[in-house]
Amino acid sequence: MALASRIKEHWREQQLFNSRILVTVFILLTLIALVIIRLTQLQVLKYDYYSAQSSGNQIRAEPIPPIRGLILDRNGKILADNKPSYQLEITPERVPDMQDTLNRLVAANILAAGDLAELRELLASRRSFETLVIAEHLSNEELAAFAVRRPQFPGLEMRARLGRNYPHGAAAAHVLGYVGSMSAADKREFDPADYAGTTHVGKSAAERSFEHDLHGTSGHEDVVVNAHGRKMRVLNRVRPLPGRDVILTIDLDAQLAASNALAGRRGAVVAIDPDNGEVLAFTSTPGYDPNAISAGLSRRAYLSLQEDIDRPLFDRALRGQYPPGSTIKPIVALAGLHFGITSAENRVYCGGYFSLPGSSHRYRDWKPGGHGNVSLYEAIEQSCDVYFYGLARDLGITRMGGFMREFGLGASTGIDLQGEQTGVVPSPAWKKKVFKSPAAQVWFPGETVIAGIGQGYMLVTPLQLAHAAATIAARGKRFQPMLRKGARDPHTGAIEYQQATPLQAVEEQDTLHWDAVIEGMHGVMQGPRGTARAVGMRAAFPMAGKSGTAQVFSVGQNQKYNASEVDERRRDHALFIAFAPLDAPRIAVAVVIENGESGSKAAAPIALDVINAYLKPVPAT
Repeated sequence: MALASRIKEHWREQQLFNSRILVTVFILLTLIALVIIRLTQLQVLKYDYYSAQSSGNQIRAEPIPPIRGLILDRNGKILADNKPSYQLEITPERVPDMQDTLNRLVAANILAAGDLAELRELLASRRSFETLVIAEHLSNEELAAFAVRRPQFPGLEMRARLGRNYPHGAAAAHVLGYVGSMSAADKREFDPADYAGTTHVGKSAAERSFEHDLHGTSGHEDVVVNAHGRKMRVLNRVRPLPGRDVILTIDLDAQLAASNALAGRRGAVVAIDPDNGEVLAFTSTPGYDPNAISAGLSRRAYLSLQEDIDRPLFDRALRGQYPPGSTIKPIVALAGLHFGITSAENRVYCGGYFSLPGSSHRYRDWKPGGHGNVSLYEAIEQSCDVYFYGLARDLGITRMGGFMREFGLGASTGIDLQGEQTGVVPSPAWKKKVFKSPAAQVWFPGETVIAGIGQGYMLVTPLQLAHAAATIAARGKRFQPMLRKGARDPHTGAIEYQQATPLQAVEEQDTLHWDAVIEGMHGVMQGPRGTARAVGMRAAFPMAGKSGTAQVFSVGQNQKYNASEVDERRRDHALFIAFAPLDAPRIAVAVVIENGESGSKAAAPIALDVINAYLKPVPAT
């Protein structure tokens, strides 16, 4: 019995021992599995994250964006500068609960609820350790709202930055443009090394075209940080180089005069120096507040601007295309002289309408009773349509169109701004290319007739019209319009000036021809029957001009146009070109007012205001 008892106890002990071994092995295998899983997580799944954290625990290079250069007018007056502002930045990896954080920022009125969807997309497109600006140009109320809740928002920092400021607001919006947050397309376009730390770039007009001058060169700091990302000390600092100050050819006084005169209208004004192509004024209305856009408009506010029926974001001076109307009559007259079709002394009878041989269709003059017998001078002075109907027919579309192109119509002027439209100077070849139907491709004599008074297919931009006016003022000499006068080094103050770019001059060389046409334009302003005499007689100096009225829609043969019965947006456009002083022109101006009806009444006073603002004539005593 004793032997059996001892054998039985040994078996039980062996069983207990084996059970303990199994439990121990299971625990060891479980621990090993947990270690392997954790190592895989650390070394594979989150390698980039912890590698960055590891490096961040030692030395981190922090980019320092440069100060953006100023934009000045030709006399050194500030058009765009920088002013301190506060912005809210977020580092996603340091935010415990992103959704809750965003919701609380909305509740604190720091973010708009409507912007959250776009912000989430932006956060998803960035790496978690990259800092992102989520609110800019914070007001005092927003600063206070965040400051009192600062401990509740880990991963968010309030930083002082220099924001763009436009002292004259909408008055220079379309010539200056605005800056905005860098988009994905911007990041592809600009060198990441040059733009390290930069959050905003030029988006349109001068801010975009001269970005290379304005931006500067980024600097950086090598700093020691702890595991929480807190900066411990700076090891090395490379200062950023500020951008160069860009000096524009714009004259602020002329620019403000154009903006004020156009207030409440849809239109554009462009003024150019005939001696070198420098753009003195460049205005499109209605405009927009570039300060508001640069500060960061909500999606809703920006869409409101885009959907506005008056299109405040549309640059009419650069991209608007309009029939030039009678403003091109001086060029048609010069073409007639050049090709020997007419002379300054030749007289044509105007009975109030013109008809092509063998046709009963009447092309009406703006003056129902006609102008009687008129010379070239009187035809320009009184804007006689019948005279130019006949002259256009005799010239033919090929010669007339080719001569107009010598003045820069129907092609880009080459101004140093992006997005310029070309306009249209029609021809049979152009019509065949544009229209698909064979029947519509046929060029008709009547189309040549109406092209002679700037109607039909003809389209020009206000910039092209000002360029053509400057070419007349310079008697055929042409210069590429330019907006950038030079750039100033912020350290030395040295200015690098840009040289004027001469273009091929107009072929016409006969001085008497230029004299005849310019004298006719002088008659428009200060002649006894000039269409803009009421405005020209107020000028303190001799000047030349030409009014134009362009139809928005065609009126039937037996119908009479009555502005009071027509919807405002279907009324005629008003146009005017002018230059002064007469003997040695220093400024040429083009004015376009959409649906302004009368060039001499609506547009001519604006041209005179701009010329006066630039020339600053001394009032007679």
